Amino acid sequence: MQQAGFYPRLVADVVDDALDGRECLSHLVHLETHFDRAEVRRHITVLVLTEDMLVITHVDDQQLDEAGEQIVAQISTESVPVAQIRSVVLSYMYSQPQDYKPSDPVRELTVSIAWSGGQRLDMGPASCGDPQCEADHGYSGTIAQEDIVLRISAEADGLQAVQDAKLFARALRAVNTGNPGPVQHASIPAPRPRSGVFSNRLSRGHQR
Repeated sequence: MQQAGFYPRLVADVVDDALDGRECLSHLVHLETHFDRAEVRRHITVLVLTEDMLVITHVDDQQLDEAGEQIVAQISTESVPVAQIRSVVLSYMYSQPQDYKPSDPVRELTVSIAWSGGQRLDMGPASCGDPQCEADHGYSGTIAQEDIVLRISAEADGLQAVQDAKLFARALRAVNTGNPGPVQHASIPAPRPRSGVFSNRLSRGHQR
């Protein structure tokens, strides 16, 4: 969180409050930046795994004036019992798969976690496969079960960030299946005095 540099003290206090004294087994920090008109917007999502809970914290900020002197931070946390997690899906992207070697790094990794039964529907125009066909074939779509999705890119976030995401997913699967093993991951910063939190469904966002 210190390396992400996005209100690290505030984020650490909120995460500590949400943990309710539980010990961190593994964690993942994702920092996402995008442009909204003339503004640069950043969001941070922190996933913390304990023996029985997955604690998810999402923070973003908003300017209340054009000068950027008045800023508010919006924070939401969700605590999910590990036993309720239905699936942990990892999607990998490799460059030049025809030349793949075991030492080749993952170019991009997407972590999808589902626990509530919520579904996402992606729709798009259907086609018949004929590039010359101009007929209307309606729409086709895919349904995916997911409550949170984090996309980590080696190009944008670094190779270590991708490795961290793989280690976190491995630890989450181990705890979820009742087979916890050794977790190789840095610890989160030491707890600070607690502050209030808000409960809400989360948005997304990785950096160690």
